[in-house]
Amino acid sequence: MKVILKEDVSKLGMAGDLVDTSDGYARNYLFPRSLAEEATPRKIREWKAREESRKKREQKERDEAAATAKKLSGKLVRVKVSAGEKGKLFGSVTGANVVESIASQLGITVDKRDLRLAETVKQTGSYPFFIRLHTGIEAEMTLIVEAE
Repeated sequence: MKVILKEDVSKLGMAGDLVDTSDGYARNYLFPRSLAEEATPRKIREWKAREESRKKREQKERDEAAATAKKLSGKLVRVKVSAGEKGKLFGSVTGANVVESIASQLGITVDKRDLRLAETVKQTGSYPFFIRLHTGIEAEMTLIVEAE
């Protein structure tokens, strides 16, 4: 029996998927718990239309992320922090500091959870880092930490 999942079901599929399952599993488990609905011809047509619009939206997001990655790749981001002798910082440079600097210097907003610094920044200097913009799309940038 073909069913359209309303919610994620482990070992079966994600919400919105059209899956094939046994009649008993669908009638005795999925339908009573409102986890799925029967895939009638009308609902299959609706599902195909939703799936097509989802793919278009996802492609648009991927294209925008690729354009943003092209803008950001290779750029330098400068952060000024208070430091002691020999360039040792009082504290460290956090992802929030880097994201704030990107927004002010380049005018692009990025989520700090998408930022990947290879190491903790506790010295002045230059550090490479990555920003994940979309699944499979990353921009490599350089962080320059300077003393105030």
